[in-house]
Amino acid sequence: QVRLVESGGGLVQSGGSLRLSCAASGSSEHIVSMGWYRQAPGKQRDLVALDITGGDTNYADAVKGRFTISRDNAKRTINLQMNSLRPEDTAVYYCNALYTDEGNTYDSWGQGTQVTVSS
Repeated sequence: QVRLVESGGGLVQSGGSLRLSCAASGSSEHIVSMGWYRQAPGKQRDLVALDITGGDTNYADAVKGRFTISRDNAKRTINLQMNSLRPEDTAVYYCNALYTDEGNTYDSWGQGTQVTVSS
């Protein structure tokens, strides 16, 4: 099993920056991808940024040029650097991991961390 724990959320003024981190525990699995999603009140959960192991990184159009996703494979962590934050970025941000274990594919989610951007 893979357990995900997020940190780094908080309150910031418009134009400011925050850095989110997510740590994955579990040693036997192969992680296929890790990413960040967000969900605002009354809205669906949407992809923010995705990192495919050994492959590409992808960003939602709304965050391109402002957010950067990075991985530390040795420590099994993923980060999201968020710059030039806007009030519309306010949401609960969730870490996600897609992984395989003994030939099966699984999807794991963190508990979420609140990001609030004031105008």
